[in-house]
Amino acid sequence: MVPKKTPKGKSGFFGVRQKPSGNFGVEFSDVGRRWWIGTYPSAHEAVRAYDVVVWRAERPREHLNFPEIESRAEAEMLVPQGIKMKEIPTKKKKKKKKPSVVVSAGETYEEAMARFAREHPEYV
Repeated sequence: MVPKKTPKGKSGFFGVRQKPSGNFGVEFSDVGRRWWIGTYPSAHEAVRAYDVVVWRAERPREHLNFPEIESRAEAEMLVPQGIKMKEIPTKKKKKKKKPSVVVSAGETYEEAMARFAREHPEYV
């Protein structure tokens, strides 16, 4: 069976991309988390490693590059160097809290703006 094409890379396989070194990197996403599987010398080994991770995550067979493999054990036997998954931390953008101006009772607008300028010179 011919493997499916991934919309991203040019390797022609799910989860596999060729690195500038010529090796093939394997990455997997699951429930908002990204996992680095490893780097392999050939696309074939990389694809086999990706398929093992799909089996471990209990994803549907449509996510496999080689759906003819019948079991997780069979898939793991086809990966010569094993699999060491490492989570890729995702950078969450922290929203910078912008200062606000609270006008006290009896304080004029001009007085409040002058106080803001003194307290937050980076915004003036």
